[in-house]
Amino acid sequence: MVKEKAYAKINLGLDVLRRRADGYHEVKMIMQTVNICDDLTFEQSAESGVHLEIEGADLPTGGDNLICRAAALIMEAGKIAEGVHITLQKRIPIAAGMAGGSADAAAALRGLNRLFGLGYTAQKLRELGVKLGADIPYCIEGGTMLSEGIGEILTALPAPPACHLVVAKPDIDVSTAFVYGNLKADSLPFHPDIDGMAQALAQGNLRGITDKMGNVLETVTEKAYPVITELKTQMCELGAENALMSGSGPTVFGICVKKETAERIAAAIRNKEPACAVFVTSFHNGAKEGL
Repeated sequence: MVKEKAYAKINLGLDVLRRRADGYHEVKMIMQTVNICDDLTFEQSAESGVHLEIEGADLPTGGDNLICRAAALIMEAGKIAEGVHITLQKRIPIAAGMAGGSADAAAALRGLNRLFGLGYTAQKLRELGVKLGADIPYCIEGGTMLSEGIGEILTALPAPPACHLVVAKPDIDVSTAFVYGNLKADSLPFHPDIDGMAQALAQGNLRGITDKMGNVLETVTEKAYPVITELKTQMCELGAENALMSGSGPTVFGICVKKETAERIAAAIRNKEPACAVFVTSFHNGAKEGL
């Protein structure tokens, strides 16, 4: 039996440079894992194929599930004939802009790499992962990374200073395809200073990081879902250093110096409409078990 944790991510900064001819968007963003995670367990099975069991969420368990696709991909690459049984304990909010599905798929690649003793490097796992999704290469290793291209060109950055986060996912689901489909990449009103944020990370300057937080996808998602603006405003008014939407949304996170501030904001948000899944957490920069 092999166990893996799949950590959620947030985007400290997210810029879209252009839409490419192949339909993908070229991005420049800083990704950061946080201590909200799913747990996956992998066991060899006498029954051939991939068998997925999910606890904590009502999600499909068939071959279209990203975990099953990742498992099938690495088993095909490794010429694995045995079957595998995978159990997912779901905690990361679904359709939240926190790469929960990509994190689970990355954990499947790491977990089966260990279970079957394939010996694949992180680079090999990233090459497999990008075939299924642009966030998966990042989720293979996590931590603090500059992500470029369509998300597959990764450069490790220094971890941010220790702090506390309040994370709120409103009770709405946002389609990533809708957000990117409605993004006017050639006429964005602003571009976040990603290079400046990377410099602030190198200096260990939390204020420099929070001052440069920005996400161009908010230009689409906030218009469609005003609750995102409300949550950001609330968090800042209650003491967060800054607040931002993660990915394509709708999750909003606020960065706080003190844990008490994050807990106070979380309590205030829990008591207001619309209902939110609310977490008080921190950054995660630990090594992955499967690498």
